[in-house]
Amino acid sequence: MDIRQYTEAMEEKVLSPFAVCSARSVGRRHPEEPCRIRTAFQRDRDRIIHSKAFRRLKHKTQVFIIPEGDHYRTRLTHTLEVAQIARTVARALRLNEDLTEAIALGHDLGHTPFGHAGENALNEVMPGGFKHNRQSLRVVEELEGGTGLNLTWEVCDGILHHTGPVRPSTLEGQVVSIADRVAYINHDIDDAIRGGILKVRDLPAICLEILGFEHRTRINTMVTDVIINSRDRPVIAMSSEVQQATDKLRQFLFDHVYIDSEAKGEEDKARHVLQYLYTYWVKYSQYLPAEHRTRSRIVGVERAVCDYIAGMTDRYAITQFKQLFIPRSFAIPGGSFTRQGGTADKKMSNPEG
Repeated sequence: MDIRQYTEAMEEKVLSPFAVCSARSVGRRHPEEPCRIRTAFQRDRDRIIHSKAFRRLKHKTQVFIIPEGDHYRTRLTHTLEVAQIARTVARALRLNEDLTEAIALGHDLGHTPFGHAGENALNEVMPGGFKHNRQSLRVVEELEGGTGLNLTWEVCDGILHHTGPVRPSTLEGQVVSIADRVAYINHDIDDAIRGGILKVRDLPAICLEILGFEHRTRINTMVTDVIINSRDRPVIAMSSEVQQATDKLRQFLFDHVYIDSEAKGEEDKARHVLQYLYTYWVKYSQYLPAEHRTRSRIVGVERAVCDYIAGMTDRYAITQFKQLFIPRSFAIPGGSFTRQGGTADKKMSNPEG
């Protein structure tokens, strides 16, 4: 018996009857020889972590677009917080922690630059619309490495349904869905307070009385409540009291941070950047990078352009916009012209200072 088979046997013994055991996975789109060391879900987790799409998350916006400060969340740190919360819940409920972690790490791989502002921008111009969960599935099934990551069905299902009206088919996927909400509600409050957008006293008092007055207390309340109310049940859920307080707090964020606050001051600019890039490359697809030109002949120009832009980091999108639409400084050998006070002054380099 190799290590993978031993791990699979242990899962059958210790995991909840509601868990997905690795040996009983539906499988992959393209069958592969099993690894001798890792289970199928451990293999999926590793493929996601080593993907380029995962590394790019560190330079993608969570809520604050290009914030001044090193402590604001990015899409990568959000993903890690979701994974930590989801693993805690999965372990307590004796669910498959490896499957849970793989879904959590992959759930936002398709997110655009500039957070939900970027998602909304592409949704407005892309025929058929744009949703980041569907794009995340495209990343793991088709785009990463040119052919996708060939993940298991359970991980793909969890990624696709981590948000939206359809529940994930597995409890592990449901854990990630609720962990995602717990994570972003709490860390977005933390970032909004750090940025001077909110003060603790601004938060609804009834929510704080139920969930807690400190960041860590609120997370602990939500996580503990999920575990207690989901134990030995075929569904992942909060109690009605904590669910109502959580929903009220989430709505407060939409009203005071996500939709109308200083945090959103740069969103119109971000939307402008992405939509200009989209319009330009759809019209002049010959200027797309070679791999995306090739894909455009298979999936269509709009789809290829959307895939290209969605994969960008914030700073790469800005760089592309500058190169395409912002005039460069007028330069001549040995110096440059700058315009001051309505006249052109020649600034020549002087080897003697």
